[in-house]
Amino acid sequence: MTQNQNAFTEAIRQGYEFKGSSIVLGGAILHGEAVEGLQVKAPLKMLNRHGLIAGATGSGKTKTLQGLAERLSDNGVAVLMMDVKGDLSGISQAGNSHPKIEERQQKIGIPWRAEAYPVEFLTISNEQGVRMRATISEFGPVLLSKILDLNETQQGMVALAFKYCDDKALPLLDIKDFRAVLQHISGDAKNEVQQKYGLISTATIGTIMRKLLELEQQGAELFFGERSFDVEDFLRLSPEGKGIIHLLRLTDIQSKPKLFSTFMLCLLAEIYEKYPERGDMEQPELVIFIDEAHLIFKEASKALLDQIEAIVKLIRSKGVGIFFCTQNPGDIPDAVLSQLGFKIQHALRAFTAKDRKEIKQVAENYPTSPFYATEELLTSVGIGEAIITMLNEKGTPTPLVHCLLQAPRSRMDVISEAEMQQILKKSQLLMKYNEAIDRESAFEMLQQKVSFQRHFEEPKNLDRRQPGRTRTEESTFETVMKSPVTNTIIREVTRGLLGVLGFQTTKRRR
Repeated sequence: MTQNQNAFTEAIRQGYEFKGSSIVLGGAILHGEAVEGLQVKAPLKMLNRHGLIAGATGSGKTKTLQGLAERLSDNGVAVLMMDVKGDLSGISQAGNSHPKIEERQQKIGIPWRAEAYPVEFLTISNEQGVRMRATISEFGPVLLSKILDLNETQQGMVALAFKYCDDKALPLLDIKDFRAVLQHISGDAKNEVQQKYGLISTATIGTIMRKLLELEQQGAELFFGERSFDVEDFLRLSPEGKGIIHLLRLTDIQSKPKLFSTFMLCLLAEIYEKYPERGDMEQPELVIFIDEAHLIFKEASKALLDQIEAIVKLIRSKGVGIFFCTQNPGDIPDAVLSQLGFKIQHALRAFTAKDRKEIKQVAENYPTSPFYATEELLTSVGIGEAIITMLNEKGTPTPLVHCLLQAPRSRMDVISEAEMQQILKKSQLLMKYNEAIDRESAFEMLQQKVSFQRHFEEPKNLDRRQPGRTRTEESTFETVMKSPVTNTIIREVTRGLLGVLGFQTTKRRR
């Protein structure tokens, strides 16, 4: 072994030796060859510091995701993965051996074995799986305004609508509820609302309605509603103590970035709100892998980006780690990228001058190394290999290392429809969340209110519905209906009926 190899071995051993529990990522490579027995590990304690998995198409990112999820599950850490391309379902089935796999694992120093992992399939669209939903109320006015990319005036109108619903005990569950409320406060209830809450701008309401329609056209009506998904269900373990891997199937969502970013922001906000503070833990409770992460940021407004940045900064104290997976680190905003302490960089391609410029910028994001020319290495990393650096247990970056990654133990392809059905039949969450619920909410309650009002207004307009009679010819019934005493009785009966309706609704909501 040369002096350079000795120095390299010593640097990697010191840099990747940890006191607490760790997972083996693979074996260290120098001069294109794996160094026997020199393993690259990751401390479980630091996996809530978030991470980045980047690389060109076909460089092995998906297999890296799969292998990381397996190692976490083995250690009792729950996993949530965004399966945008539909090629992660094989993690539910045991893999098949191959001479190349055996050779790889021998170089790393860990024998390979086939293994299936506990999986739940989730969906926010028309894919098969456990349906994930959230109500408009759970979003709240601030988050909903950010999703709709509203200005301050429009945000104020949304806040007014939520306040009106709170005061009137009108549940906001889905999009049709929110639309009905906007129509009501700018129509029949406009005078009442303006007296109590402030002026109502019809133009502002119209803009919000159009923004709502844009979101609805991307399929948001499938996401908003009941039953709301309880994020505590992500933390379940299998009977064997393995972390359950939740695969969110998103193969039909790439053309709907607005819905994807809406869902992710809602999910992260819900997890941050509901999970208790954990402080420094020996390992995270949940790790989230967001594949094709550029879809989140593609059409995100500045307000939405600020919200994501804030959540990424704070959510690690809840025992949650987030890994963004994308083709180029430049797809991730700098403010978010700076929060990612764990970086796994697969090969990049340099076909154009712009590509070479971007590769140079990517190289500057990594620690300098006496053993590698990082800029050159970025374009020569093989499939199933990656450049790695992370935070050690003291919070300082580990040495840059070229790593031969472990092969997944589960199947590395898509499962069949029959295999999918077998897994869904065993799902503990399917019956809980896939029952269709459409209880009485703002939409139905406002319809009833309008119906009551029209019912008691109809007698006053009989002359318009009877063209054969003149306005001077009044029946005895019309005369009685016009009397002050009758009007008083009608008002009191109406209040009584609406009061009972409100009471019953309140009881049902309780």
